[in-house]
Amino acid sequence: MSDPDMSRRVPGAIRVGEPVGRWVLLTTVLGSSMAMLDSTVVNVALPRIGQDLDADLAVLQWTANAYMLTLAGLILLGGALGDRFGRRRVFVIGVVWFAAASLLCGLAPNAGVLIFARALQGVGGALLTPGSLALIQASFHPDDRARAVGVWSGLGGVGAAVGPFLGGWLVDGPGWRWVFLLNVPLAAVCVPVALRRVPESRDTTARGRFDVAGAALGALALALVTYALIDASVVAGVLGVLLSVAFVYVERRRPEPMLPLSIFASRQFTAINLVTLCVYAAFGGFFFLSVLQLQVVAGYSALGAGTALLPTTLLMLLLSGRSGELGQRIGPRLPLTVGPLLCAAGMLLMMRVGQDASYVRDVLPAMLVLGLGMVTLVAPLTATVLASVDVGRAGLASGINNAAARAAGLIAVAALPLLSGMGPEAYRSADAFASAFRVAMPICAGVLVLGALIAWATVRRVPAGKAACHPECRVHCAVTSPPLDPGSNER
Repeated sequence: MSDPDMSRRVPGAIRVGEPVGRWVLLTTVLGSSMAMLDSTVVNVALPRIGQDLDADLAVLQWTANAYMLTLAGLILLGGALGDRFGRRRVFVIGVVWFAAASLLCGLAPNAGVLIFARALQGVGGALLTPGSLALIQASFHPDDRARAVGVWSGLGGVGAAVGPFLGGWLVDGPGWRWVFLLNVPLAAVCVPVALRRVPESRDTTARGRFDVAGAALGALALALVTYALIDASVVAGVLGVLLSVAFVYVERRRPEPMLPLSIFASRQFTAINLVTLCVYAAFGGFFFLSVLQLQVVAGYSALGAGTALLPTTLLMLLLSGRSGELGQRIGPRLPLTVGPLLCAAGMLLMMRVGQDASYVRDVLPAMLVLGLGMVTLVAPLTATVLASVDVGRAGLASGINNAAARAAGLIAVAALPLLSGMGPEAYRSADAFASAFRVAMPICAGVLVLGALIAWATVRRVPAGKAACHPECRVHCAVTSPPLDPGSNER
């Protein structure tokens, strides 16, 4: 049977209003939503996972971090694979891989299998996440790309806003395993549509070998540092630092490294990434601990805890575009200073949440202030990252910034329980967890204040014409990392 849209399946020529354009948007939204939902929904399920698998806090940390570890370590390599071997091919492989790992998560008989499956999920996420937006940029006509990316980010934003609510409903209803099993039917729709309706594209100029050694060293270094923080292992920490040094050495000497260190010659780019590390470390630690605080201490159900987070994502869904436009007019320095300070205030307000907390009086004010802070900083941060380098390196710069944010989040999830004195069984005791939470929130707030100080001291206004609010920044609701931009695909 012939494909009626085959004549229109030409990379770089598809229009948003055409049927094939709608198919491309559908499959990319489905694929990216799988990874985006998984980054946030799983946190809501952690208390129930711990109870069902009789696991301690370290297992909950690894359940969150195993995914982030492989995703952060391999996301740059995933984008390069798509450019070389075909963006649709690598995207489809990523979706299938992610769905298979999700099935294994849902069927995991014990904590060890669950953590291993979560790491496999991250590999799939590293293949499909950069490919989703790259497919849009490569498939649509230049005149329609901004509109297509806007639709993609808007629908993805709605999915991110609904995610914690959906996760809570699944945990309280059919069970936490369905948080993972839900990805299987999504993939079953996504893959056939991608194979039949989405045109293949690749970067015909891509040459050279893949930096597998760099990717492996980076991921291993992150893994060892994470293990050292979770298990308080000095030996693992020393090995992690040594591997980090080896990673820098390898990247400096390779002719085509995964992470070209020359990109950090831009002081603006370096400064923005330091701010990113501070901001997303605080976000990662906050969202990991706050859903536990709401369930363990305040007595919320999983659905209640997931719903409690909605104001932050709804504010980003509604106001991200205006924030980006404001950053264009006044420059990034003020938003990147005020935004982290507002987020810090929101996290300090969260310390009011204790046993029998009132949502309106105790939780909602913290979520609103935090959400306003995130709205203020996320779009200007991403736009400034892209404006701080040459146009040809925008995709690389965005990928580095995204990976840095995810790495910061996983380090925070590993380090905060240790720094706050949270014992292995703390999440089983309301008093013990509440006590540690009251120590952890000022730490998160302090990291955000540090980020604000770095922004005020180092970030400068970008040249006129380079600070445009990119369409993927206009509607962005993910709390784990800034939005990706694959760079220009115009020939």
